[in-house]
Order: sequence, then C-alpha cells, then structure tokens
Amino acid sequence: MLSLALAGKPNAGKSTFYKAATMADVDVGNYPFTTIDPNRGVTHARTRCPCLDREERCGNCEGGVRYVPVELLDVAGLVPGAHEGRGLGNQFLDALTDSDAILAVLDAAGGTDAEGEPVEIGTYDPVEEADFVEAELEQWLAGIIERNWESIVRKSRSPDFDIDESLTEMLTGFGATEYDVAASLRAVEYPEDPQQWSDEDRERLARDVRERTKPIVLVANKADVAPPENLERLHKSDKPVVSSTADGELALRTAAEAGVVEYLPGDEDFEVVGDVSDAQREGLETIREVMAEHGGTGVQRAIDTAVYDVLDMVTAYPVQNETRWTDGTGEMLPDAFLLPRGSTPKDLAYAVHSDIGEGYLHAVDARSKRRIAEDYELEEGDVIKIVSTAS
Repeated sequence: MLSLALAGKPNAGKSTFYKAATMADVDVGNYPFTTIDPNRGVTHARTRCPCLDREERCGNCEGGVRYVPVELLDVAGLVPGAHEGRGLGNQFLDALTDSDAILAVLDAAGGTDAEGEPVEIGTYDPVEEADFVEAELEQWLAGIIERNWESIVRKSRSPDFDIDESLTEMLTGFGATEYDVAASLRAVEYPEDPQQWSDEDRERLARDVRERTKPIVLVANKADVAPPENLERLHKSDKPVVSSTADGELALRTAAEAGVVEYLPGDEDFEVVGDVSDAQREGLETIREVMAEHGGTGVQRAIDTAVYDVLDMVTAYPVQNETRWTDGTGEMLPDAFLLPRGSTPKDLAYAVHSDIGEGYLHAVDARSKRRIAEDYELEEGDVIKIVSTAS
C-alpha cells in the first residue's frame, strides 16, 4: 500500500490531521509530544469512480466518488536538532524510511514556537517551520551516509570496488530504489575515491536522494485562524502547498458519522440534515466560511495532492468480466489499485497477485473490449481485464 507520513513540529496539528483523515482513536492534545509511539492507519485518496460511465453505480463508491486506501503514518513531533537525537528525533525520522511522500503539517497561524510551545498567534514564522522540516530530513539522511562511510572506505581498498554499487546498497536500506539511487548519482558530481568525499559531497547526495524518495507537500494547517499574510507567503513556496483546517475536517467527519451533516471527505461544502443546537450551527457555519475561502478543509486535498500530483499515481481497476466490469462473484469494480504513471497491464497484474503477474498472458480494455499492448501505459480510471494462467 502507498504510504504517506505526517511530519512537523509538536502542536502543529499532526495528530488532529491524522485522526480526521483516518477516524482512528488517537490522543489529540495541546502539548508537545502528544504522539509517542507511531500511529499507523488507513486513509484514502479520492478520485472519480469509473462506474459513472455506466447506468448503475458499483456499490464500492459514494455516488461516484471512489476512495482508494493509502497508509498514513503519524509519529512524534520534530524539533530543531532532531537528526542529532533531540526530542524523539531519531525515532521519528527512522519511522519515515518506508514512506513514499511527506505531508509536512505546519502551524500556519504562527501560534507555536520552534519547539511547539504555544505563543501569541502570528509571532512565529511558519515559513521557517517549512524550511526546518526539509533540513532535518536531509541532515538525518546525510548522517546515515556519514555513519556508514567508513565501511565504504574500507570496501574501496578492494580491486573490484564499485562506488555506485556500494552507495546503492547503502541507500536502498533507507527506502530508496536502485532506480532512485542511480538517478541521484547521475545528477550529482562526486569523487570516485570515497576518501576524497567531503561533508558537502555527502550532503549534496542526501539532498538529491531525499527530493526523489521523500517529496514534501506543505500543509498550511490552522488556516481558519492564520493571518492572511502567513498563508500568502507559504503559498509562494516552490513546493505544493495546501491550506487546511484539520479541526474543521474532524468536526465534519464526526458530525457526518452522527448523521448530523451530509459530507464526504474532499467536498467543498456540506449540508446540515440533523438537529443541532444554536452553538453547533454557529460552529458549522464558521467551518463553512473557511471551506468557501479555501475550497474545502484541505485535509483530503493534501492527501490527493501527494498521491496524484506529487507521486503521479494513477488508479486502475482490474476485473474478470470486461462486459459487466465484475469479478468472479459478480461484484462490480471491487478493487482499485494505485500505480505509478507509466505502469503497464502486467504491472497491474503483479499488484493484484504475484502469481497472476507471473502467469500474465494479455489484457483487455474493458471500455473498448479490445486487447491492449503489453507496453500500454495505464491511465487514470482504466478498467482492465487481466488474462493469466493463474486466474
């Protein structure tokens, strides 16, 4: 399953974001290090369900809105010096190893200092917060490289030493693929002799690997109380930025579960359908105003931005019956898989099951009912019948 991780200093709203996105039972508190042990839960990316192209709905979507499972990781807050072990830094950073992208949750209101302690709103610069999250990640990775460097130097004394192979072996343990490492080594200049490497060389490699393997989406949280100038400055970043109110999303998700409102995560508005007190209605209307200004609460949009824009994934739907778009039991569009853009039908077959991938024969586009080439690149919303010796 695709994995996203929440990063940020304590008290920026990470745990609230996590609870709103997963509706899992976690501690949410107004104090640093609310989260001690990592929380792993399931959230969802939102997309258009292919059943909208047919007369009937599939039963696995919400009126044509499809939610595809994604892992979400929430760990201890990040403080300056985390890469050196401050706070719960090493525990936090090590937990990021297998994540595919980082949602850096920022206190856009500037109401907490660098350590996560409450201060007057607007007195701390959230732009500095965004920069420090990135810097800590890169310094952490540079530290991993440095701690393993003596081993690489020892290996370099062997006549068959290959520096690219040694670096690849080390960095794939961090969660990078061989392709990622090869791309980074092509992009940066470095001495062939490991003994000639400087700290700057290692930091340059760490920065490039981080950018390729742990891309960052900035979540400008607490947008409902943030000074407008803070949001404007954050949105000038060279990274994707999404304004959000995790508190607002959690309130709406809770109200929807109670039958008080009709709301789907990612909607830009909601409808009150149950009995509410005057105070509750006032609170809901405040949330509605924020949603109107920012196009929703931002929680779902942050997830979707990471999945579909930054990681450039596509959603594909494997079926056994290309006419009815069903599986062997007659269920319509039962499964949805997120795959990197450029994936082929055979990649989808392997995602369904390794046996189906190994026995792959060909695939059929369920819309056109035509066989498609093995090198066909899947597009968002493709419905594919896989023909395999194992199916």
